[in-house]
Amino acid sequence: MAKIQKILIANRGEIAVRVIRTAKKLGIKTVAVYSDADKDSLYTKLADESIYIGKAEPKFSYLNQETILRAIKETKADAVHPGYGFLSENADFAEALHKIGVTFIGPSPESIRAMGDKIGSRLLVAKHSVPVVPGYEGEDQSIERFQTEARRIGFPLMAKASAGGGGKGMRRINSESELEAGIVSAKREALSSFGDDRLLLEKYILNPRHVEFQIFGDGNGNVIHLHERDCSMQRRHQKVVEETPAPNFPKDLKAKMASAAIQAAKSVNYRGAGTVEFILGEKGEFYFLEMNTRLQVEHPVTEMTTGLDLVELQIRIAEGGSLPETPEQKGHSIEVRIYAEDPKQGFLPSIGKIHALQFPEGEGIRIDAGVQTGSEISIYYDPMIAKLICYAETRDLAIEKTLDALKRCIVFGPTTNLTFLQSLVGLTEFRSGHFSTHTIAEKDTILQREKLDPKFQLAYAGMVASIKSTVDPWNQEVIS
Repeated sequence: MAKIQKILIANRGEIAVRVIRTAKKLGIKTVAVYSDADKDSLYTKLADESIYIGKAEPKFSYLNQETILRAIKETKADAVHPGYGFLSENADFAEALHKIGVTFIGPSPESIRAMGDKIGSRLLVAKHSVPVVPGYEGEDQSIERFQTEARRIGFPLMAKASAGGGGKGMRRINSESELEAGIVSAKREALSSFGDDRLLLEKYILNPRHVEFQIFGDGNGNVIHLHERDCSMQRRHQKVVEETPAPNFPKDLKAKMASAAIQAAKSVNYRGAGTVEFILGEKGEFYFLEMNTRLQVEHPVTEMTTGLDLVELQIRIAEGGSLPETPEQKGHSIEVRIYAEDPKQGFLPSIGKIHALQFPEGEGIRIDAGVQTGSEISIYYDPMIAKLICYAETRDLAIEKTLDALKRCIVFGPTTNLTFLQSLVGLTEFRSGHFSTHTIAEKDTILQREKLDPKFQLAYAGMVASIKSTVDPWNQEVIS
């Protein structure tokens, strides 16, 4: 394959900035696409070119394939990086790029389709000796059949949308008396969210952990793993804290799960970056959950502990390059997601202008951000402000560094979850490494912790407001 000359980034915000960073390092030109809401966003200023693609609503811009394809043609981009979200796991989009001779920096359309269907992917990986949760994924979707299968599986169980993701179309069903209402509700939400109301049933694993493996394939049958990430600290099935290595994770268990992840990827002759996610039980039993056929939001913790640039590796593989050896993992890294949201109001998004912004600096501290002072948090997109990633030699030191860095983050304007994150990372259960996907729900009293000293915030906010230059969130160099 020919070397990539110009990448159009079919995304926005921090992931667009992230891709631009690596492309600049490799000497590859970049094209940013933007909607009405993103006209003056940081990523549009960092890219070599930017092109307008429509109204703020995603269906008119970032999800509009025809508009994206027209932008590719107009800018003469020879490759597309989809980031995550939007069109990143859209097989039709990947296929459309292939037809016009543009490189999709991601897996094949066939792989995307195979792993995008929860029922189909479950059946597929099971044929390759990958453990799956006991359940039902049959074509008969009648209430009567679900009742029969639920009795066989046993309660509690989970009803899941086959085409789902992000916790949509999922319901925990504790007893047979809850089954019919749970199925009807899950089907309704699945149809509304994905246009597909098919469900599968799975045995509910008590006090589970969510452990995933970063994998890369070359599309020629070769697959490697780049170690695990623990993403168990979740709220309503949405990840809040991610880390690697996973705490309290025996080497023999890691080896078994890594092997299963590789087998899952090989089942679709995978190419590029992907993540195989598992549910891990209290007794060390693990089961395939799903495979995300894209780069993950939490990929920086893998980069911090392996020394690899995963976006660069994505590009190299898309150009026909070979896989590296699995690198040794060194140290420990933790990522937290800083959101414009109000934990005391049910985590409602907090929109508006960021009047002042200050991120911490220092060895082992990384900020992945798509905003700057003056940026607007819009109602149209995910309200993530930044990802804070900290690295240290040990987990204990990484926790302390994360807590210190969170205290030094200043966001003046929208309400944020900074105090919530401090309480969460300081939680005894997190520090000990003994937590599950239910820990946040069980420890909701952490939301009542005292806020940071307002005098401290105001002092720093005044300092930040006086800064007139824009700071590159990657290397802290002033951009003129």
